[in-house]
Amino acid sequence: MAVMTIGKTHLGPGPLTVDDLRHTPDDGRRYELVDGRLDVSPAPSSLHTLTTGRLTAHLSYAAPVGMLVMDGPGVTLDPERTRHRIPDVAVIRNEDFQMPYTTRPPVLAVEVVSPESVFRDHHTKRREYAEFGIPSYWVITPDRDKASIIELRLADGEYTEVSATFGEEVFETGAPFPVRIVPQWLLRLDGDWRASIGGPEEPAAED
Repeated sequence: MAVMTIGKTHLGPGPLTVDDLRHTPDDGRRYELVDGRLDVSPAPSSLHTLTTGRLTAHLSYAAPVGMLVMDGPGVTLDPERTRHRIPDVAVIRNEDFQMPYTTRPPVLAVEVVSPESVFRDHHTKRREYAEFGIPSYWVITPDRDKASIIELRLADGEYTEVSATFGEEVFETGAPFPVRIVPQWLLRLDGDWRASIGGPEEPAAED
C-alpha cells in the first residue's frame, strides 16, 4: 500500500491504525478508520453542532450517576485497532472510560445526519455498531422543518427500529436511562429550549 498524504501529513504504508490518527491535521474534519483505510468527513455544519450541543447537555442532565455523556468520543472497534469511529454523542459507563479512546461498547451511540453522511449513518455505522455490541443507537436528522430521531436497539446481533419521532412529537425512551426529547427543540431558536426540549410536563400521578 502506498504512503498516504493528507496536507503535509504522511501516513505510512499498510493498514492504518489508531496510532496513525495522531498524525492527522487538526483542521476541523473528522478522521475515522474502516479496515485500515481513512474515512474523512467535513467539519460539521452549524445545525449539526447545535444539535449535538443541545443533545449532550440534555442527556447529561438526565443521566444517572455512573454514566458519562460524551461529545465525539473516539471508539476503537477491533483488537487490531484498524476500525475507529467517532459517534457524535455517546453514553458510556464510568468504569468503561479509557484513554485516549474507548475499546468497550458505549451503552448508546448517536449520529447526527449530514448530507454527506446519510448512507454511512443509516447503513455502514449501523452495521459496525451492531457488530461491536452497542445496545442502543439513535440516528438524528436535524431538519429545520421536521427534525427526527430514530431509535434502534440491538437484538440477536442486529438493530431493530423501535421508534421514529418527528417534529414536535415527544421521543421517550428508557434506554440507556429514562429521557424525553422533542426533536424540533434540538434546533429551534424562538424560545427557551431547555424548558421545552423534554416536552410538556407529565401530569402528576393520582394517589
